[in-house]
Amino acid sequence: MDIFDAVIVGAGPAGLTAASYLGRFRRRALVLDGGRPRASWIPTSHNTPGFPGGVGGVELLDRLRDQALRYGAQVRQGEADELKRTAEGFEVGLGGEKVGGRFVVMATGVIDKKPPLAGIDEAILRSLVRICPICDAYEAIDQTIAVLGDSDLGAREALFLADYAKRVTLLSLTERSALGDVSALEARGVEILAVSLPDLSLEPRSIVLAGGKGSRSRQFDYLYLALGCETESRLVVKWGANHDEQGTLIVDDHQQTSVDGLYAVGDVVRGLNQMAVAFGEAAVAATDIHNRLRK
Repeated sequence: MDIFDAVIVGAGPAGLTAASYLGRFRRRALVLDGGRPRASWIPTSHNTPGFPGGVGGVELLDRLRDQALRYGAQVRQGEADELKRTAEGFEVGLGGEKVGGRFVVMATGVIDKKPPLAGIDEAILRSLVRICPICDAYEAIDQTIAVLGDSDLGAREALFLADYAKRVTLLSLTERSALGDVSALEARGVEILAVSLPDLSLEPRSIVLAGGKGSRSRQFDYLYLALGCETESRLVVKWGANHDEQGTLIVDDHQQTSVDGLYAVGDVVRGLNQMAVAFGEAAVAATDIHNRLRK
């Protein structure tokens, strides 16, 4: 079995950046591409450093992949489904095939929870429906915004967006008592409406909330989803890596998990789900791996 210096599980911004750094350190890196990264859903990012005019998620991923390949990284299609310790480091299984790595970097990210609304994927790709207020609330200044939530996460995002929007309405799929400090929302002028998904429709240029008895329909410029996400950490959580209640991996200052030689970078790690953060974490992990290989 061919042994790489590092096997990187995940081909998003974090994984591809780690591969570029390792390649420039003259290390052999293999990236396992398990499918569509979260970044590919981004229509245009305006907060990615170095792109003042914005950059699409697919374009950015293409650039990052080209950069990793330019410095010798290999990219292989396949979803990792097994992890074992070996004398040389680790063995990673993917669909019956096995690859070896002296170190492993988990860059598997998260999967956003989407409501079963007709046309939801297409609406995300044209920015009508949005997922990350930190990423693009600036582009929603003075617009009318709806936040769809089923927990206190929705309340927190509505409060954040109140600093930007002309009007913010929290569309709640849960009991009012589950929203946390409702008085804070009321103080900021955030309206709270109890809704069910059939009441919502995604129109070409707006989101429409159907009116019930005695109430009028509502129209919004953007809909933010605040339904949480699923952390893609099962492969190493079941192997014993420390994690929090959401399955997010806990790492040290060098991005190493509680399992020696096993690193984690990007959204799968606690903290901000931001590409700029992922770039930095990937650089830290790759540098530590290189230094350990030198020894």
